[in-house]
Amino acid sequence: MHRTWSTSWRVAVVAVGLSLLAAACGDDDDDSAAASTQSSGGSDASGDAGKSPPGGSTDTDGGLPSAGGAVAAQGAGLATPPGPTERTRMPNFGEVAIAIRNPDGTVKGWCVLLAETSQQRERGLMEVTDFGGYAGMLFVWNADSTSSFYMRNTPTPLSIAWIDAEGSQVSTADMAPCDDVPTCPLYPAARPYRFALEVPKGDLPKLGLVKGATMKVGGSCA
Repeated sequence: MHRTWSTSWRVAVVAVGLSLLAAACGDDDDDSAAASTQSSGGSDASGDAGKSPPGGSTDTDGGLPSAGGAVAAQGAGLATPPGPTERTRMPNFGEVAIAIRNPDGTVKGWCVLLAETSQQRERGLMEVTDFGGYAGMLFVWNADSTSSFYMRNTPTPLSIAWIDAEGSQVSTADMAPCDDVPTCPLYPAARPYRFALEVPKGDLPKLGLVKGATMKVGGSCA
């Protein structure tokens, strides 16, 4: 899930140029230089939230500020933090609660791994074969993204759902494992999105993420 090398150097050059431009204009806002650069690794440098340290999750009121003010990230609104209580934390990743509202009104709460910085999103679920009790991994951007995902060096078959800033489902896809080669296929969303949720292949319906479902994000896990 990291970027291909051919894309990485282009992103790096653009990022340096934008940083110099921002400095010349006297703008010290970390998000001001965000560029809509597509990456083939499911993340882009433009979406680097940079708001929470690795291993962190949410702020004190339960929201997720790294989602750039997205309506869906104002808190999951669950009465009880979701579990399981016995889970294995993945180094350098956070965790967060999500709530999925099915079209019939049923709400299910889940605890998922959190990838909210560019480094975390680039790493994703590479080399992961055990989710450690988590329902999946949530990728978060601080502005709408059009990055495509791929499965380079990712041995576990996955399903992905892309979610917009309002919490509505954009599209879904099943993604097949791919070796550590630069020719892995790309999986794009149907339109810009703010979140992407990866789960073991076939688990989206189990979580309640079916057509017409919505997602809310924010808060602690059990």
